[in-house]
Amino acid sequence: MTTKYESAKLLLKLYDLRREPVMRKARAWFRADFHPKSAEEILAVYRGKTSAAYRMVTTYWNMAAALVLHEAIDEKMFADVNGEHMMVYARLQPFLTALRGLLNNPSYLDKLEQLILRMPDAQARLARFRPAAATSKPASKRPRRVA
Repeated sequence: MTTKYESAKLLLKLYDLRREPVMRKARAWFRADFHPKSAEEILAVYRGKTSAAYRMVTTYWNMAAALVLHEAIDEKMFADVNGEHMMVYARLQPFLTALRGLLNNPSYLDKLEQLILRMPDAQARLARFRPAAATSKPASKRPRRVA
């Protein structure tokens, strides 16, 4: 188990990685423009022109979750300072089982899923993201948020 100081240092490093320009652009695309309706649609994105942005966001959060699950980062501290991973998972979760089958990868994004589902308030937190995903305004109508 890491110390609080070590956890804080790793969390700040993760934050710095999120600020990198290509990652920031990928995160903005995921937040504003990625609203899948099926596993097949996600697979098309995974293999299409926005593949790099999709994979950058999803693998980043799966990696961050793995660091927490392996106790490199304190779990409560991680949950206290992050929320974007919840939005990412909420958008993918309804299609994740089918997507894993299409990818022939039963462990696809498993660390992200494990971390989120072990949170005592996971379903309540996920529910906050689902209505936004279903009734999301076009990107041009939404206020811009600086991450």
